[in-house]
Amino acid sequence: MTALGARRAVTEPATLADVLTDALARPGVSPLIRDGVLVAAGAALTALAAQVSFTAPWTTVPYTLQTGSVLLVGTALGPRRGALSMALYVLAGAFGFPVYSQGASGLAKLFGYTGGYLFGFVLAGALVGWLAERRWDRSPLGMIGLMALGTLLIYAVGVPVLALVVPLDPWTAIYQGAIVFLPWDALKAAVAAGLIPLAWSFIGRR
Repeated sequence: MTALGARRAVTEPATLADVLTDALARPGVSPLIRDGVLVAAGAALTALAAQVSFTAPWTTVPYTLQTGSVLLVGTALGPRRGALSMALYVLAGAFGFPVYSQGASGLAKLFGYTGGYLFGFVLAGALVGWLAERRWDRSPLGMIGLMALGTLLIYAVGVPVLALVVPLDPWTAIYQGAIVFLPWDALKAAVAAGLIPLAWSFIGRR
């Protein structure tokens, strides 16, 4: 059994996407094509998740499934494909496709007060993918740690940009740009901590 944080064996699938592509591999299909399909699918999933939004009683800031999708896509695809998938998502919105939260798009969003979060998605996709390759996604505790680090990285990029662009004092920016999202992000981490290790357990039994 490989310990949490250790590099995988050469013959062991690195991520859930590796398991899927190995199972669906066909002779003559280029790995580059399969990777391209996975990258595009991850971006499309994040675009759909960003449209699911609701407002909680304690804040007027809408909650979405967007960041949860970013972290799950990065976990499933690994660092390179995860980062590329999020970069494709960000670029699609910048070029006018209504893929950002609540159907938003355009360069104004990319370089506005939400831009830090969007750039943070690319970095977070790479980070959680890197952790997934080191088996952090194989146990509930590791998955919670993976989700927490990915979320904190998105906050670390998004909150300073929010404070500069709006502008806001640091404590207000931290509250409005991070703290109000913590209950929802904690719930998403708990769900992921149950589902992803369960998927690996099922794969192991198969």
